[in-house]
Amino acid sequence: MTSVAIRPEELRENVAQALGALARSVTLARGEVTVVVAAADYLQAMQTLRDAPACRFEQLIDLCGVDYSAYGDGAWEGLRYAVVVHLLSVGLNQRVRVRVFCPQDDMPVLPSVGGLWASALWFEREAFDLYGIVFDGHGDLRRILTDYGFIGHPFRKDFPLSGHVEMRYDQEQRRVVYEPVSIEPREITPRIIREENYGGLH
Repeated sequence: MTSVAIRPEELRENVAQALGALARSVTLARGEVTVVVAAADYLQAMQTLRDAPACRFEQLIDLCGVDYSAYGDGAWEGLRYAVVVHLLSVGLNQRVRVRVFCPQDDMPVLPSVGGLWASALWFEREAFDLYGIVFDGHGDLRRILTDYGFIGHPFRKDFPLSGHVEMRYDQEQRRVVYEPVSIEPREITPRIIREENYGGLH
């Protein structure tokens, strides 16, 4: 039987107390608790969130990469790559979000949490494939969505929308072949028409 969820303010205090100095910040916004931890403390903080009596986040329900290079219309000045994890405690009926930034933009690396939650292994492969984030300790880190010969990481903000190569089936060779992209890159800015006093607004 699942218990009644505690108030978000109480969850924030419980998480902050359990993590102590391992947390850079524990914030509450829109009823959701978000924890930010340093890469060096990531593994220990995640184990604490799983095992601490007031936390008991026994399920990892999501893990994804984020590229902040174009965040805030280019006003972002922090580290470029982050991993965001959502944890669930079924027994205590509570959720928490954890954000950790990769310490280097040129080679984004973080420890794998696959040893704490097996479900993380698939999500970490996706973040590696799409963002190029390497998870140290992952036993099978390889692409999961793109093709084996794919070059680059398509969710990075500097990856071209048209990609680098295109593929087609060649009748003579009787196989799929890769060729340079033949599409001319272009940017289309939508034309916005605003009516004066639309909906009574001035």
